[in-house]
Amino acid sequence: MNTTITKIPTWFWVISVILLLWNLMGVTSFIFHSIVMTGDALNELPQNEQALYGEYPLWTHIVFAIAVFSGLLGSILLLAKNKMAKPLFAICLVCVIIQMFHNLFLTTSIEVYGNEAYVMPILVVLISIFSIWLADKAIKRNWIH
Repeated sequence: MNTTITKIPTWFWVISVILLLWNLMGVTSFIFHSIVMTGDALNELPQNEQALYGEYPLWTHIVFAIAVFSGLLGSILLLAKNKMAKPLFAICLVCVIIQMFHNLFLTTSIEVYGNEAYVMPILVVLISIFSIWLADKAIKRNWIH
């Protein structure tokens, strides 16, 4: 039996760790927006931001949770060299698109934050697409199984 060991490049590990940290920040953001930003903390915001928080129904929090936790699990599996990272990143992307569509087009976020409101959604979508690409590349190169 002849088995070939494929050396995984260092840049793959570096980027995978960065993706893990990125997704940990996403989980932190979810916790902040869904648990911490209530009551007194919410009342300290300007009125227009308080109103904006009221524009997010429960389903958007659920989609947010699925996005960040599937992204986190995908990152962990990528580091564990498990090809299930790719479908988890795909789930993350679908949820990110739904969440960001709601955020940008069904709320007053643009009115509240101006054009800056576009920056994070675009960045999150691009990183989600990149995560799928990286997992796919790793599968095709036999870096993960």
